[in-house]
Amino acid sequence: MSHPLETKIRSVASRKTLRAALLGAVAVAAVGGVALEGALTPHAAQAAPVVALQNSPASFADIVDRVRGAVVSVKVNIVQNASDDDGEQAMPQLRPGDPLERFFKRFGGENSPFAKPQRQRKGQAQGSGFIISSDGYVVTNNHVVENATEVSLTMDDGRSVGADVVGTDKRTDLALLKIREGGNYQHVDFAKNMPRVGDWVLAVGNPFGLGGTVTAGIVSARGRDIGAGPYDDFLQIDASVNRGNSGGPTFNLDGDVVGVNTAIFSPSGGSVGIGFAIPTEVARDVIDSLRHNGSVARGWIGVQIQPVTREIADSLGVKDTKGALVADLQSGSPAGAAGIKSGDIIVAVNGDRVDGPRELARKVAAIGPEKSAELTYLRDGAERKASVRLGKLPAEAQQRADRGPAQTERNALTGLGLTLAPASSVAGAGEKGVIVAEVDPDGAAAQKGLKEGDVIVEAAGQPVSRPSDVAAALATAKKDGRRALLLRIKSGDSTRFVALATG
Repeated sequence: MSHPLETKIRSVASRKTLRAALLGAVAVAAVGGVALEGALTPHAAQAAPVVALQNSPASFADIVDRVRGAVVSVKVNIVQNASDDDGEQAMPQLRPGDPLERFFKRFGGENSPFAKPQRQRKGQAQGSGFIISSDGYVVTNNHVVENATEVSLTMDDGRSVGADVVGTDKRTDLALLKIREGGNYQHVDFAKNMPRVGDWVLAVGNPFGLGGTVTAGIVSARGRDIGAGPYDDFLQIDASVNRGNSGGPTFNLDGDVVGVNTAIFSPSGGSVGIGFAIPTEVARDVIDSLRHNGSVARGWIGVQIQPVTREIADSLGVKDTKGALVADLQSGSPAGAAGIKSGDIIVAVNGDRVDGPRELARKVAAIGPEKSAELTYLRDGAERKASVRLGKLPAEAQQRADRGPAQTERNALTGLGLTLAPASSVAGAGEKGVIVAEVDPDGAAAQKGLKEGDVIVEAAGQPVSRPSDVAAALATAKKDGRRALLLRIKSGDSTRFVALATG
């Protein structure tokens, strides 16, 4: 039985035109997002950009034959507490003899803390991976093997082998496995060059447990930040990837790996043509470090950074919004030792320009600890340089500051939609700065993300300790004709700059 699309084209074209029309349909689907199930009119077939695809293969079969033997299905055994996935509200822990004990024994059923010990449930997770060496090293995602009690791999020929976790990296969601059974395994290489937007790619993996699945598409975008981690730099692809594709490879037409499939954007849970892959230039260094050290050591300069918005650039008197603004420095940080200060804008590392905070973080991390780097930064509109000896990135901070409501004299800055009080008047807020006691949800400050409990430590580059200091800075900014007032805000353990319009 012929496909409806094929039948429609046969009615208006010869067999030679059929091949061109089908290629045209692929191009429309890749570029315009038109499903192949949709009707293709004769006019659309003739107008499709077939010429652009003349250098593309009529079939991907030869490429698939070369690489599929190196792609594996990853199966992971896990153990969970039953309450972890049952959606039940946690029961209170009662001491023996508590008046409520009889109630829970009678009505609590199997959820009662007195009925029986908490149950544990065995489960299994599935993903994909690919072999990168003849002795059996395998790349996959960290979230596929996290908390695994046992890992097994299903090879392309159906054979199952055990594997050990060599190392994982949560920040990039990568993991390295090693096949226990010795052998000379078929493997694939990381690509030396990154693909361009519009290049063909193939995704091979284990979606929904259907191992050996191959899909094709193009690179839709590069450098995507999806909020998954501090080093987001994803390739966006439209080759169909679904649950179970995680950890599998994305290949170029040479059969080299250009990305590790990691996430999808999907309101429904299935593929909608937007998938994300960790690019080779990120994965290669991380995997190499895991293979040789079992972990990843990253360079660290000890600063909190944020993007340079147009308002902030105007406030600081700089023309460009490129670079990363230093919001705060950690105590004893390498950057502080090199003379970097809050309010500086770092614009280059070792001469390589940086567009924003994430690019700065990636470049510094890639250099590694105990190595020197030259930072180029802007201060008072002038470009300066500093040599920094990088430290080792510490574990992520877990502490959060608790803040209570202001109970003392307040000062309303109605123009900004803020009610402020001295930070020293609120327990836990510290001795410096002015705490935000109330925020008008419709005011300018709320629109910039300020919230109750935030502490303003500087206004227009000057320390503040009273609400009147902020009011005076606002008045001066208006008098000087500035379009925005630059505030340095501390929220818990993080610090950032916020530019509030003066008009």
